[in-house]
Amino acid sequence: MKLQNIGIISPGDMGQGVAQSIKGIGLAVHTALDGRSERTRTLAREAGLNDCGSMRNVVETCDMLLSILNPAAAVDNARAAAAAMQATGRHPVFVDCNAVAPQTAQEIAAIIRAAGGEFIDAGIIGPPPRGKARMRIYVSGPQAPLMQQLSSANVEVRVMSERIGDASAIKMCYASYTKGAVALGIEMLMAARRLGVDAALDRELQESAADNRQWLLNRITVMPPKAYRWVPEMLEIAKTFAGTRLTPRILLGAADMYEMIAQTPLGRESPEAARKQGRDGQRIVNGLAD
Repeated sequence: MKLQNIGIISPGDMGQGVAQSIKGIGLAVHTALDGRSERTRTLAREAGLNDCGSMRNVVETCDMLLSILNPAAAVDNARAAAAAMQATGRHPVFVDCNAVAPQTAQEIAAIIRAAGGEFIDAGIIGPPPRGKARMRIYVSGPQAPLMQQLSSANVEVRVMSERIGDASAIKMCYASYTKGAVALGIEMLMAARRLGVDAALDRELQESAADNRQWLLNRITVMPPKAYRWVPEMLEIAKTFAGTRLTPRILLGAADMYEMIAQTPLGRESPEAARKQGRDGQRIVNGLAD
């Protein structure tokens, strides 16, 4: 199957970057903007995406749909796509690229297959592929090799297996370290500032854990606008770990931190607005703590 028309649901910060990469290799990229925010519409226009309007129309137009959105909306989005498939008789390959547990990926696969569609499980690791930034997409499922047609200089597709859930599993395990560590790190730094020992702690980190300190501060610079999406991601990781008979409580605590941050002025900014401000990690810590 040769892919020609790709649907992106939805072109947020990550979705827009993926869409631009796909356009760069010569494929047509479409989306459905009915009911979407003005910010999402602006991102779609900036990327030059064709607005099909509704989910039904994008299903009728595309060979493949990439679901890239808030993990909390992943199942509902799959149900909407499945309904459109049943209504139109068209069955584009549905790729769930969201940060969900393997159990959730299997649930979504069942929804799509019940509508007669094919499903690919995908897990994105890395930043939006803009400029020199590179990302990897891990994929699994019987149709996973189709995703290799979306490979580019900025996007590496890694086929794992034919088993639905494997791609989501590696995403969950990896994100438990990266985003879980950021949650613990930001809580540590905020606590130190509120306790009045932040300068002493920073000196100690520079002397005994300089690389870890810099890694954490770099990660914090992009975190607040994404915190609202990281809440359900932490819950999905907790679900993943519970399914292996391990404690979910570490990641439930991370979800609490991101929920708190999402409700702050910094958390309510868009990623685009935050990038324009150019705040460093320490300034963000101070703003959140104060």
